[in-house]
Amino acid sequence: MLRPFTEVDVFTATPYQGNALAVVLDGEGLTAEEMQRFASWTNLAETTFLLPPSTPEADYRVRIFTASVELPFAGHPTLGTCHAWLEAGGVPHEEGEIVQECGAGLVRVRRTQGGLAFQAPPLVRSGPVEEPLVEKIAESLRIKRDDIVDVEWADNGPGWIAVLLADAESVLALRPGLVPNFLGVAGPYPEGSPYDFEVRAFTHAHGSTIEDPVTGSLNASLAQWLLRTGRAKAPYVASQGTVLDRAGRVHISTDEEGNVWVSGSVVTCVTGQVEL
Repeated sequence: MLRPFTEVDVFTATPYQGNALAVVLDGEGLTAEEMQRFASWTNLAETTFLLPPSTPEADYRVRIFTASVELPFAGHPTLGTCHAWLEAGGVPHEEGEIVQECGAGLVRVRRTQGGLAFQAPPLVRSGPVEEPLVEKIAESLRIKRDDIVDVEWADNGPGWIAVLLADAESVLALRPGLVPNFLGVAGPYPEGSPYDFEVRAFTHAHGSTIEDPVTGSLNASLAQWLLRTGRAKAPYVASQGTVLDRAGRVHISTDEEGNVWVSGSVVTCVTGQVEL
C-alpha cells in the first residue's frame, strides 16, 4: 500500500546542511523485518515509522531503525519525527509539549526559540573508562594518550564514550582509523567564538569507521558530562558536521529542575508516498 513519507533535515535551518531522516508517517501493519528492509534501502543514518501510541500519556509512538538495527532512542530522529508529525497535522494532548513513545519509554519534546527540544534521557552508564580501552581509543584516533584531556562513559543507549580534547582545532584535525567503540569527541572553541564546542561522532560498522553528521543522543550525553564537570555553562551551542561539509547546530539548555534539553531546527526536504 502507498504510505505518506517525508525526508527532513535535522539540526539545521538550511536544507542539506544537517542530518537527514526518513519518516514513514503511517507504519501500521508493517513488521519489524519490513521496517528494517526499508531503513536499509534508504541508506540514511536512521529511518522512523510513526504508529498510534500504546499509552494514553503519549501523542504518538515511533520505531527507530538504522540501516542494520532498531534503536530504543536517538536524538535527531526524535526531533525530526516530531517535526514530521506536527507538519502532518498532529495535535498534542498538552499545549506546548509533545510526548513521544519509543523503545526507551516516554520522551518529552518542546517548542523553543532554538527549535524543537527533547529532554536528555538519563545515562545508563557513566564513570571512568578503563585505561587499556583509553589507550586503544587514542590509537584509533591517531593521537597521543596525553592529548586526551578527559574521557568518560556517557552512554544513554547507543554506547557512547565521551572524549574531550584541548580545543576545537584538535577535534577538526582528527583522521581516525577503526574506532573500538562509539566515540563522541568534543573540544572547546576560544571565548567569543560563535559556537562553544566542536563535536564529532564516530561509530563503526562492517569493519569501518563511520562519522555521523549531527548527533542528538551524543550531544545530550556530552552536555550532561560537560555541565556536571563545570567545563560548560548552559545555554551553549555545539557545532557538528564541519568536516563533512555540514553545518549542524545543537542548542543545549537547562530548566529550573536542572534537566538538560537538546534543541535544533528541522526543515522538510522531501514529501511524497512510498509503497510498503
